Formats: sequence, C-alpha cells, structure tokens
Amino acid sequence: MPEKVVLAYSGGLDTSVAIKWMQEKYGLEVITLTLDLGQKEDFDEIERRALAIGASKHYFIDAKREFAEEYIAPAIWANALYEGKYPLSTALGRPLIAKKLVEVARKEGADAVAHGSTGKGNDQVRFDVTIKALEPSLRIIAPIREWDLSRDQEIEYVKKYGLPVSTEKSKYSIDQNLWGRSIESGPLEDPWAEPGEDAFEWTKSPAEAPDEPEYIEIEFEGGLPVALNGERKPLDELISELNVKAGMHGIGRIDHIEDRLVGIKSREVYECPAAMVILEAHRDLEKLTLPKSIISFKGLVEPVWASLVYNGLWVDPLREALDAFNEKTQENVSGKVRIKMYKGNFMVVGRSSELSLYVKSYATYESVSTFDQRAAPGFIELWGLQTRLANAVRRKIGGHT
Repeated sequence: MPEKVVLAYSGGLDTSVAIKWMQEKYGLEVITLTLDLGQKEDFDEIERRALAIGASKHYFIDAKREFAEEYIAPAIWANALYEGKYPLSTALGRPLIAKKLVEVARKEGADAVAHGSTGKGNDQVRFDVTIKALEPSLRIIAPIREWDLSRDQEIEYVKKYGLPVSTEKSKYSIDQNLWGRSIESGPLEDPWAEPGEDAFEWTKSPAEAPDEPEYIEIEFEGGLPVALNGERKPLDELISELNVKAGMHGIGRIDHIEDRLVGIKSREVYECPAAMVILEAHRDLEKLTLPKSIISFKGLVEPVWASLVYNGLWVDPLREALDAFNEKTQENVSGKVRIKMYKGNFMVVGRSSELSLYVKSYATYESVSTFDQRAAPGFIELWGLQTRLANAVRRKIGGHT
C-alpha cells in the first residue's frame, strides 16, 4: 500500500494541484483536511473538489469555538498586536491547523503531512515548527516550496489533468478567519498605492458608513468578552457579530509595512473589525482594574508574546509561561466597556467594574474628596530624596544640574 499524507486543504489552486502532484511524483495516498475557522467558505464544495481530484478521504472540522477559546482568548489577554498593528489573525490559525494535521495523521497512520506554504512567507515556519514539536516522526511536504512551481506551470498542470479548480487569477491573495482577513499581492505590492475598495469585504468605506454613530457595550469576565449589548454568547459568536457591527462603520482597516520572519519587509493590509474593538476595550478595562505595576510590567511582556506567535513559536515553552502570567493578571479584569463607533473610528466612552481601582472620592477635586492633601509634602520629600542627593553630589564635584 502507498504511504499516506494528510494535506491541509483550502480548496484553492495551490493545494488542489498538490493533491495530484503528490500522487504522481511521490506515489502517496492523499487525505485532505479542511478546518472551519470562520472563513465562510462552501465546505461541501471543497470536499467534493478534493475527492474529485483524487483524495482518498476528506476530513472537515468545525474548529471555530476551539480557535476562539484556545487561541484568540490568550491573544486578548496579551493585547496582542504584532509591531503594534497586526492582531495576528492568520498567525493564530496556523498552529491549530498544524495540531489537527498531526491528530488526523496519527488516526490514519500517515507517514507525512503537507501544506501549501511558499518558501518566502511566515506560514511555512508556523506549520513546520508546530508539527515537528508535536510529532517529530512525521515527514513534512511543502509542494509549492519544494517544487518552486510558477502559477503558469500550475495552470498547465490543471489543464493537463482536467482538475476541477478555477485557474482565474485573483487580484489579491486572501486569508481569513474569525479574527481577521488578510489581503496581499497585486496592486498592494506598491507601498505607495492606496488600497482600492475592491480589496475590502468586511468593512464599508468610512465615507459610506452610517451618518449616525452607534454605541455598543461589551461585557468582560476574567479578561474575556462574554456579552455584547447585554446578550451573553460564546466568544466565537460574539466575535462574528461584532465583525459585522464594526465593519458596517468602516472600522478595522489596517495598512502597514510588516517585518516577516524570513527577513522580507512586506506591505500588509488587513480587516480586523472585532479584533481591534475588543483589544482596545480590553486594554481600557485593564487600566480600570489592574494596579499600575502590573500594567507596566505586562506592557513589556505583550510584544514578546505577539512576536513569538507571529514567528511560529506557538508551542514554545516561553509562550506557555507568558500565558500563565497573562491569565493570572486577568482575575479582576471584569466589567463593561462602552464604545462609540462612527465613520471608520471608534473610542471607549465609558467603563465600569465592581472591581474598579478608580475611587471617585479620591480622584475628585470637589469638596467631598477624601484624599488628604496634607500628606503630599512628606511624600514628595521622600520621593525626591535620592534625586536631590545626586544633584548635590554633582554640584560638589563641579557638575551641572
């Protein structure tokens, strides 16, 4: 019997060609796997296509809830934005796909797994590192990377075998899941060119967004959203609904120059309506409920967490250790955040929590204040003691102050 390979199958040109090519070149039995991470594809059609091309079996896994609760949730705790801009939507999905590839390979007794990543992107690292960490014995096949096929060669291959897959060239390269939609290539490869409206699907142009602002309320428990406008729902469903609401107001468009792991600078465009709103609301609630020391130290940890995930190290012990720290900090991050959305912009306009560290009787400048201002001079005396001593020494040796 031929050896088995489990292929992460999207249904597109690259992975469709990969089915036939691995059968022809390597004599492998190909089993395909597709995950629903919220990308809104026709999964029945994807399965039919895989089997028609020659897959011996097809697996479909609805992984939206697992994706939200085990991958997006820690990203929310970490306020994760790679290089301060990108909410890691694609980067978070890849280790989950890799995990499921390994699980299916074990179930099927497969000798190898395969994915459609190129040799110049980040996804190859995310897949390969995760797979090898979870199951070192598996061979990894990356057809596009290994064969260096051009699109023209792929189209000829499709025509040769009459494969049931579209060869129409897309203007953009798209990847999407619950947490965001990435748009690359085509006219976007010119970093000076403004993205056309045809690049966007999830967000309205701010110019065409509603003329009246909309207010929404997100409730958090333990640092995670649990209700939208008073209606409790699972995290994956809340994210889906908020993608629509915020997208209607033109919120969530991101355009920036990104540093890939392989050393390339890349122009990236994203649509992440729910992600951007949730992360900002979460960060604001942390300011209300966490002491200054935790907020300050956590701010050092957050970019490290984001870089680990972006660079394919989801299974690294450091990421797991930082998760433990982040989760501990979230014990008191519960409350409600009110957000105003209007014409491509949004801002937090209210927040409340039973665990709030904001005490109005201390903060107010009115006569009802309970803050004893007479304690201030003594505090200032001690606070500035070493600064005053250091300057005294500098004056003594002829330094400048």
